Amino acid sequence: MSSNHPVIVWFRQDLRVADNPALAAAVASGRPILPLYIFDEESPDIRSAGGASRWWLHHSLDALAKDLGGCGLQLVLRCGVAAEVLEGLVAETGARQVVWNRCYEPGAIARDTAVKAMLRDAGIAAESFNGSLLLEPWRIKTGQGGPYKVFTPYWRRLRELYQAPIVVELPERLSPAAVVAGNDLNDWALLPTTPDWAGGLRESWHVGARAARTRLTAFLEDAVADYPRDRDRPDRAGTSRLSPHLHWGEIGPHQIWRAAAASMEAGGAAALGAEALLRELAWRDFNHHLLFHFPRIATSNWREQFDGFPWRDDADGLAVWQQGRTGYPLVDAGMRELWHTGFMHNRVRMIVGSFLIKDLMIDWRDGEAWFWDTLVDADLANNAGNWQWVAGSGADASPFFRIFNPVTQGEKFDPVGEYVRRWVPELAEMPDRWVHKPWAAPADVLADAGVVLGETYPTPMVDHAAARNRALAAFKSLRNETT
Repeated sequence: MSSNHPVIVWFRQDLRVADNPALAAAVASGRPILPLYIFDEESPDIRSAGGASRWWLHHSLDALAKDLGGCGLQLVLRCGVAAEVLEGLVAETGARQVVWNRCYEPGAIARDTAVKAMLRDAGIAAESFNGSLLLEPWRIKTGQGGPYKVFTPYWRRLRELYQAPIVVELPERLSPAAVVAGNDLNDWALLPTTPDWAGGLRESWHVGARAARTRLTAFLEDAVADYPRDRDRPDRAGTSRLSPHLHWGEIGPHQIWRAAAASMEAGGAAALGAEALLRELAWRDFNHHLLFHFPRIATSNWREQFDGFPWRDDADGLAVWQQGRTGYPLVDAGMRELWHTGFMHNRVRMIVGSFLIKDLMIDWRDGEAWFWDTLVDADLANNAGNWQWVAGSGADASPFFRIFNPVTQGEKFDPVGEYVRRWVPELAEMPDRWVHKPWAAPADVLADAGVVLGETYPTPMVDHAAARNRALAAFKSLRNETT
């Protein structure tokens, strides 16, 4: 086949070589391969990446370029409207085929549909694949033929339908297309400079497909047996921390499923842990299922009764929450972990979310926006779906009256305060009994710990019991108005 007619592999949220269906299809075509990444924040309804995501993307693209280089390919970087970039590159290279792995956000679906039509109208073969989900949103239907709205039956059905696809092994060396010009990654200015706030991210993460595989192997070897118990303990390294690697496609869900299957075959505690891990993987699919079928969930209350909820416009309260100065140690620890590492333990995400929505009565969308900017695993489906779960406004949501008490949650899941002491060092010398409620400690205990409430550590910004009653009264009035 003529080298004048390459196949373009359009990388997006699939920044890996292994188990990449689009790349495998390009190899199977026999054409020379031109790997392409388009930094597109100009197409309609494409949400600009947050700061932490941009940091991760820079390093992930750098890692992908090196991995592709090891196969003999050069990653081309272009910036702009995806349709225009592809149209120009096809004309420039004489490409006769473009392949990619699908994205499922509403804006991406609209963009990709238009791109596929444009290419095919021009006589260019265009094909897309599933490289990101266990089962795509349209593959799972209820008995009535509609989408699932509740996770547990969705999970049961997914287990019935799912079969991991056969692994396609690629040659060590791939056939490259002729070299074309592209952007320099550094010119995209994805990394923060003035100020450089990413020191904690650099300390916390290794980015790229190799790092993702290493993390998965370590988790399955060292932590999976204790995962059902430790996954709720922020004071322990009990979770996989694979979510950013999954979001950027440095590892695919099928790779995780296949690897976990070996633990399941071993039986015992490892099997239970692997099952719990796969259930979390399915929760990620479920959020994409909801977003695909109910795209308004990204920005609007899925339960429309919440449109009348009396949210408080409290910019100062939002800032205190963002900065981890609420006076509730577990909440503050989570928010400071987020700012430093670009990540937050899942149990703590629920607690800080509940505090913002229910203790402060600040709109969940304000919290979602902050997470979008600060999380390295910021994902539209998961971020919006999980915030609406906490708010009680989403599908299969936690009931609004489930209001997390940050003190009792801390005492249960961080019993000796190790997590709090790490991220709130002002409280490092507090005894275990008082570390989650320093305002209740006797004066001599505070003095011995070097804590001066209101000076070295804030007093609580709200009384939790009173805030809980306020939130429940607001919800009750909302229900009365909508019935």
